[in-house]
Amino acid sequence: MEATKWQGFNLENYMRLDIHLLDTITYSIFGFAGFVAISQFFITSGASYGRYVRAGYGCYIDSRLAWFVWELPSIVIPIVLLVFTSSPRIVQTPNRILFGCFVLHYIHRSLIYPLLIRGGKPASLVTFVFAVLFCVFNGYLQAAYFLHHADFGEDWNRNPLFYFGLCMFFLGLFINVESDHILRTLRKPGETGYNIPRGGLFTYVSGANFFGEILEWFGFAVANGTLPTLAFFLSTTASIAPRAFSHHRWYKEKFDDYPTERKALIPLVI
Repeated sequence: MEATKWQGFNLENYMRLDIHLLDTITYSIFGFAGFVAISQFFITSGASYGRYVRAGYGCYIDSRLAWFVWELPSIVIPIVLLVFTSSPRIVQTPNRILFGCFVLHYIHRSLIYPLLIRGGKPASLVTFVFAVLFCVFNGYLQAAYFLHHADFGEDWNRNPLFYFGLCMFFLGLFINVESDHILRTLRKPGETGYNIPRGGLFTYVSGANFFGEILEWFGFAVANGTLPTLAFFLSTTASIAPRAFSHHRWYKEKFDDYPTERKALIPLVI
């Protein structure tokens, strides 16, 4: 049977090449997660942005611009793939839902969150480059998987893990957005110092915003049950969990009245 053609390319060959590329990216992200976890827990106190900005990392980029640019590939690449490639799997309902969840998160993170930043500290060029590269490769991985390959089967709507994962995703998104709002409103007009965050999940953990984002992508991985989404969850956790522990130590050192019962990342646990 003659192979299906798309813009002069053999679609079957494209799909074959695509799945090999996705495998390569997936295992590379697993490796990246391990590298980041080791470097942040044992070498540095966190990526060089926010309160951990320090000398020795070259030039620095305005925080609003940095967040906008480095998260943008996670919107642009999925939309480009959706519009300009054959996307046989997007007709399936779970693929549409999960593709939409992914893009929704990054619409907020790239287009809305930077506009709400109040006097954020700049990010180092090194951090900026790594973040851009990650979003390029992960944006392609997640989008191409849902558009070209993911098949949840006819009984996907009977799988409780799909709904449980979606609930965790949206709960994590809510916690993440609420926690960012609490952090933005800590300072009164004219203030430049740091204050103890209170309210929301900050009642229980120092890294409420980090916990929210980790919960998002854990739920995303549970709803999917695939290696690409597991790799994404682990890389996210490796990138931001160390910052939660660093924040926790920093708060306890800076504030004598910091709540002693508050944990670093997971309520009532650690």
